[in-house]
Amino acid sequence: MELSVVHDVHMVINLVHRFVYFVPEAAEEYAAIGVAGRAGYFGSRAAAMGAVTDDVVVATFYNFSPSAITACMPGVWDVASPESLQSARFRVIRRALTRVGGDLTSEQIAEARALIDPVVAGLDFGGKPLAAGNAGVALPDDPMVALWQQVTVLREWRGDAHIAVLVTSGLAPCECLVLQVGTGRFPMKLARATRRWDDAEWDSALAKLRSHGWVDDDGSVTSSGAEYRDRIEAET
Repeated sequence: MELSVVHDVHMVINLVHRFVYFVPEAAEEYAAIGVAGRAGYFGSRAAAMGAVTDDVVVATFYNFSPSAITACMPGVWDVASPESLQSARFRVIRRALTRVGGDLTSEQIAEARALIDPVVAGLDFGGKPLAAGNAGVALPDDPMVALWQQVTVLREWRGDAHIAVLVTSGLAPCECLVLQVGTGRFPMKLARATRRWDDAEWDSALAKLRSHGWVDDDGSVTSSGAEYRDRIEAET
């Protein structure tokens, strides 16, 4: 299969999955069970793995600064169990889809499940903790939400695989983010606000990438840097 086709499929899967992080229903549902702010993001996404330690969340959410996680995750599982956060996440999906009229017909859902279920069933979850956790979540009775969960398994599988490639390539968490910003695919302001690396960490990562010739002085990716990142994408 052409890599361009694989990329296009990944982009569609990512779009279907990631709206859960941006719709207003997310903050409402998580706050309703006592988990507010950024803890709602980290807790709801990590919930599929169970009540794991903060260090496990840091390891799994690779391009976030550890301080972004340790600033909000301690005590989350005491406030809301992983099961309650997972249920809240499913309510987010159902409510958001209902609000925008996003339902598919039963025939469309059956067709989609006929395509995606065998793929999920055949995945190798070795070294892919977030995907494995999501694959172990019992599918809800709601057909649309169940389909979304299957899509989520694929999205997290790809994400876990990408992290494995980053690690084997020797590209550290902040470095991979700086390189992504340098390509123009991720706005600097958003990257700094959400991933929470401080100035010293960011500058250190930038200096490392410059030493390899992968970014210019202003942080823009060079041709060799673009080739390096394309190799990582291809390997993923």
